[in-house]
Amino acid sequence: MAGTASAADPGTAFKLLLSCPAGLPRSRVSVMFGQSFDRIPHPDAALEESISEIWNQRLQRNPSLYNGTKFRYGGHAVYYKDDSKEYCVSLHLGLTDYRTFVGTNLNPLWEKFLVPSEDDPVRCQHMSNPLGNGAIVETSDQKIIVLQRSHNVGEFPGYYVFPGGHSEPQEIGILGHQTDEENLVPLTERVSQEMYDGIIREVVEETGVPASSLTDPVFIGVSCREMNVRPAAFFLTKCDIDSTGINELYSKAQDGYESTKLYAVSVEELRGMSQRMPGCHNGGFALYELMRNEAKSL
Repeated sequence: MAGTASAADPGTAFKLLLSCPAGLPRSRVSVMFGQSFDRIPHPDAALEESISEIWNQRLQRNPSLYNGTKFRYGGHAVYYKDDSKEYCVSLHLGLTDYRTFVGTNLNPLWEKFLVPSEDDPVRCQHMSNPLGNGAIVETSDQKIIVLQRSHNVGEFPGYYVFPGGHSEPQEIGILGHQTDEENLVPLTERVSQEMYDGIIREVVEETGVPASSLTDPVFIGVSCREMNVRPAAFFLTKCDIDSTGINELYSKAQDGYESTKLYAVSVEELRGMSQRMPGCHNGGFALYELMRNEAKSL
């Protein structure tokens, strides 16, 4: 279920951490949420101190930066439920924040935070690794929605991305870990649901399409940008609006300032654009291609 790709632009290189080419509905994706999946501080005190230094430098340049809480990707497990032949996935999530992401994943010394290991959660145990999300949105005329990032954003200005962002702990009232075991089951259920609700919210905000026009998303896997080892979960959803209608809606999108243009492209066109995608999104396209190939083989 893993794969890698490299490119002339190192920012576009990716690794597939989990591939689900069948596309998993909400009923087959759960979450294990707990403090055991939080980041482990690095034993090098000077390296840990650089987190604050990098954040303070960023704040000086941009005082409006907000240190929001994020879900941290700590790995996953694949299992079969109730003797079913259909596999399920459990995502292992902890908590992190934007400050720690800037100070570890985006630190010029980011590679020093890594642990030599073939086990990705171990390798990245000192990284913030907030779990991003992305949506492959198919239009009613069989196009795929791609956004071109604004030149004012901090990461990958001008690159092509799928609609997405991060599921937000605050959206479901999570500010920190709870120790009350009676609340853990409903809490974990809320986190699991937020994985699916969050991606629909991102698509609506970034493209302007109404949620009612989108099918329930299916989970297709997790990719990781090799540069900065940033992980992202990807989903597929279909929209009952054609590409012309989506372009009209985009002009009124709530978060349109993060991107400068919306493209509705064929798979062949997207293949040509993929080498101008950040690695995690390039990996998202690879997950989509695996899903298409699986469907053809059935």
